[in-house]
Amino acid sequence: MESARRELARARRSSAGWPELRYQHATDADGHACDGNAVRRARVLWALQYDHRAEDLALVRWLAGQEARCRREAPSQGLGEETELAGFLLAGYRRVQDVWLHWEIKGANFDTWCGYDIEHLFAAGVRTTIAFVRDSGHADRDDVLERLTDQDGEPCVSEEDLAQWWQGRLSYFPADPDAEDPLTWIERAKRVGDAVLARHWLDRWTVGRPRDAATLSQLRYQLTDLGAFAEAAAAQRESLVFAGDAWDLASAWQSLAGLERQAGNQHAAWDALRECGRALDDVSGWREVGLGRSYVMELFLLARCAGGELADVVFAEADRRAREVPRLPLVVFRAAAEAADAVGLRTRAQHYRELRDAERRRLDGDNGPGRS
Repeated sequence: MESARRELARARRSSAGWPELRYQHATDADGHACDGNAVRRARVLWALQYDHRAEDLALVRWLAGQEARCRREAPSQGLGEETELAGFLLAGYRRVQDVWLHWEIKGANFDTWCGYDIEHLFAAGVRTTIAFVRDSGHADRDDVLERLTDQDGEPCVSEEDLAQWWQGRLSYFPADPDAEDPLTWIERAKRVGDAVLARHWLDRWTVGRPRDAATLSQLRYQLTDLGAFAEAAAAQRESLVFAGDAWDLASAWQSLAGLERQAGNQHAAWDALRECGRALDDVSGWREVGLGRSYVMELFLLARCAGGELADVVFAEADRRAREVPRLPLVVFRAAAEAADAVGLRTRAQHYRELRDAERRRLDGDNGPGRS
C-alpha cells in the first residue's frame, strides 16, 4: 500500500500528472486489448478506498472516466475490481450529475452491463435521480430513463433497496485496510506482479480454515494462478472426497490430471486420466458434451509432453477416444497433431492436421460476411 499512497499523494498535488494514469492501449499475452496504465490507476484507487476526501471528487471522476474508457476499448478485460471501486467511490459523493458517468461505465461492455449495479446510477437518491434525468436534455436521457424505471414508469429501485445496497458496498469496500478480506490482498498482489506477497496472503488466509470444498477450491485456484501446480494438485486431490456424483468425480479427476501434468508429474497425470475415464463410464452421454471433449484434449496434452513409452500409451488412448467423441473443436485437433508429431506418428499427425485445417475453414466460413 505504500506505493499506492505515494501515487495518490502525487495525483493530489497536481492534475498535471493525471494523464499518466489514463487508459493506454496495449496488448496482453493472448493478443487481447488491455490497459498499459491499469496497475498505476489501480494503486491510486486502492489508496482512495482507505483515504478519500471531499476534495478528491474531480480526481475520482477522472479515474472513473478512464475506467469506463478502458472497459469500452478493451472489453475482454470485463468489469474488474478497479471499475467497481471507482464506481463505489464516485457513488459516495452522491452527486446527481454523475448519473451519466455511471451510465457510461455500465454500458462499456457486456460484463459491465450485467455486473455494474444499477444502484450506482441512483446514488444521489431515487426520486432525485429520476427527476434530474427526466428534466435533462442529455443525449442518453431516454435510454437512461428507460433503464431506471419499470413499465409503469416507476423506479426500478426503492430508497430502501438503495440503502441496503449501499451498506453492502461499504462492507465490500471497507474503509480500514485491516478489515479487508485477505483474498482481496492476494488478487491485488497478483495484479502488481508480486507473487511472493500474494503467497504470503494466501498462507495467511488458509490458517485455521476448515479443509472443506470451498476452501480447497479457492486454494487450488490461487495456487494454480501462482504457478504452484504441485501444491494445487495436492489441494485438488484432497477435494476428491467432495465429488457428489460420477460427473463431478470425472471433472475432478480431469482437473487433477491437468495440474499434475503442469507440475511435471506425468505418471500421476496419467493415473488421474484413467480414473477420469472410469468415472465417465457412469456418465450418460458424456461423449456429446464439453466434459468429454475436454477429456480428449487433456489426453492429447499429456501425450505431447509425457515422453518415452508413456507418451505412446497415452497417445493411443487419446487417439481411440477421439474417434468416439464427435464435434471436437479446433484446439483439440491442434493438440492432437502436435502430440502425434511428438510421438513420431507422421500419418496420424497429418490426419489431425487435415481435420484441424478443415475445422478452421468451417469456422472461417461461419464467421464470414453475411453470417450472424
